[in-house]
Amino acid sequence: MSAVVPDESGLPPLRPPASENGLIGVVRRRYLLKLLVTREISARYQGTFLGLIWSYINPLTQFCIYYFVVGFIFNLHAEIPNFAIHLFAGLTVVHFFTETFGAGTRSIVRNRALVVKMAMPREMFPVATMLVSLYHVVPQLVILTIASLLSGWTPEPVDFVALLLGLLICGTLGLAGALFFSAANVFFRDFGNIVSVFNNFVRWGVPMMYSYEMVDDRFGRFAQYYLYNPLADAVLLFQRAFWVGTVDPGHKSVAAMPDHLLLNGAIIVGVSLLILCVAQFVFSRLENKIPERL
Repeated sequence: MSAVVPDESGLPPLRPPASENGLIGVVRRRYLLKLLVTREISARYQGTFLGLIWSYINPLTQFCIYYFVVGFIFNLHAEIPNFAIHLFAGLTVVHFFTETFGAGTRSIVRNRALVVKMAMPREMFPVATMLVSLYHVVPQLVILTIASLLSGWTPEPVDFVALLLGLLICGTLGLAGALFFSAANVFFRDFGNIVSVFNNFVRWGVPMMYSYEMVDDRFGRFAQYYLYNPLADAVLLFQRAFWVGTVDPGHKSVAAMPDHLLLNGAIIVGVSLLILCVAQFVFSRLENKIPERL
């Protein structure tokens, strides 16, 4: 690594502010990012009796509602073997996306004092919310892993690849959306509500409470267009990682899983990274106006 050569005055050369901003600037200031993540986690549970348990009450409540209401009323327990694992695998990755997208959209406004007073890449706040959401995913993965093992799941390398691809898709798209809308939310607070409404539709637009087999039966050859939804692919990847290994390989729900799922996931990760680059560009065009609007 080459050292910075000082000029004749003995001081290091001046650099444009943009060189220290953006996602690259966030990576360079990892120590500050770590402080923000720690602060966010501590602030979220400060003064509460249950502490970290509250972060699991919401997804657990959703799981119980979907499991008992949707599962029993529509008799999906009979249609989908190990329906609880099928549902919880999808719920885990969907909650990671919606939490990243929703909290990231509000992150700039919520941290207005730091944004105005401190010189730091403002992308730091959406990135911190994404890492906090990822932090909350870990215990859910532990529960999912234990439940899958008890149901006969034997981990394979392909399962870990599918798990990683699913997390990358949701984390990258959630962060991209957070960058887009966190800047827009500074100018119009309506965007925070728009994201909340959008997240309500996400849960029904993925094969979480129903199987992909049902989509394939209903839409036939048009079911391939359903896979254009990257979040649907992320859910299927998580189900490939955990649920498929607990079911008889000859079951119709497993046989209906789309072909080349890992390849599709890798392509979507690449597209998601391009979307993230576009989001970073849009955010950088708006960030100079953020302090005055706050």
